[in-house]
Amino acid sequence: MAPRSIALLGCTGSVGVAVLDVVAAHPDRFRVVAMAASGSNPSLLLEQIRLFRPKAVALWSVEAAERLRERLAGEPVEVLAGLTGVENIAAWDGVDMTVSAIVGAAGLRPTLAALRAGKDVALANKECLVMAGRFFMEEARRCGVRVIPVDSEHSAIFQVLFQGQRDQEEVSLHVDPSARLILTASGGPFRGFDAQRLTGVTLAQALNHPNWSMGRKITIDSATCMNKGLEVIEAHHLFGVDPGRIEVVIHPESIVHSMVAWPDGSVLAQLGVPDMRTPIAVALAWPERIAAPVPALDLVRVGTLRFFGPPDPAAFPCLELAYAALRRGGGAPAILNGANEVAVHAFLDRRIGFMEIPSLIEWTLEQADDAGEPGSVSDILEVDHWARGRADEWIVRYGKGPEVA
Repeated sequence: MAPRSIALLGCTGSVGVAVLDVVAAHPDRFRVVAMAASGSNPSLLLEQIRLFRPKAVALWSVEAAERLRERLAGEPVEVLAGLTGVENIAAWDGVDMTVSAIVGAAGLRPTLAALRAGKDVALANKECLVMAGRFFMEEARRCGVRVIPVDSEHSAIFQVLFQGQRDQEEVSLHVDPSARLILTASGGPFRGFDAQRLTGVTLAQALNHPNWSMGRKITIDSATCMNKGLEVIEAHHLFGVDPGRIEVVIHPESIVHSMVAWPDGSVLAQLGVPDMRTPIAVALAWPERIAAPVPALDLVRVGTLRFFGPPDPAAFPCLELAYAALRRGGGAPAILNGANEVAVHAFLDRRIGFMEIPSLIEWTLEQADDAGEPGSVSDILEVDHWARGRADEWIVRYGKGPEVA
């Protein structure tokens, strides 16, 4: 059997690096044909290109692409640039599966290009579903391709629901409406903190996740619990479950990655060590199972699995903001996402404090009297642009900055 050909979007990010770890462990099964990156880590990208030998590489930055062409002079690698270049990589001829691991709204258009080119998508980009879930899943069904989640929580639900199914043509993930989805959250670095204690937390503290090694943006989202809110929105669109039937529980050990509860009292869960290479291996090889380069789960050594109620809404309001945006519908989730991206990057740049993140998001949502129902992806991108402008306005008008340097 020929190796499965892969296009990898976001190859130098934390998920992209993990994807390449899985590919390297199974050179007979997978081949990376095309890659895309931001261009912010040129040394790592060059190392990846020379190890995996893709046919084409795209960088968002035109200038970075030109420098890469100079360094690869004489080598059989086509170098593309800009959004068009990344979209071309996503839809590259001969690719069987596109892995969407670009962080943020920038991943929406390239991932849609993959769907429209008939590529199965291993989805690690949250924003495709948060911003444009209805359009995205409708496009997948129209194009007859599969969307397999890579987020550990959604991969867990996918595995629980579809482990027994081996139909390669199956594209609908919708489940029995009587099911309840239970998403687990580690609680991040600030589990148990109250709102007052959170006002003085530092950037270094927020980036110190106790269980997972992730990129800076998603690590801050985990600390605010916005990551879990975005996952609730994703789960709604992926699995067709009403928001009222999607729950969040705190599970500090990060061993149970999510659960599905049924009316007969059964609760089915997927367990594993907290390592992204497991859900990546599931997505790349589905419907087969392959070995992932991760430690074996030793439940005896783990000893105890603890579960607590959802995060305190006074301390972690981002989760309820996400639920509210999902219930409101229309462009509200895109506004939530755009404002959050601006807020997180402002916090990373030390322009706002940790507890100003939810304040900025809530204010931005309030500015949209009528979020409306976007009629197209272009409309959604316009809403995203509007939200980012309002979020920047909040920083100028109300931002106080971190209380602790």
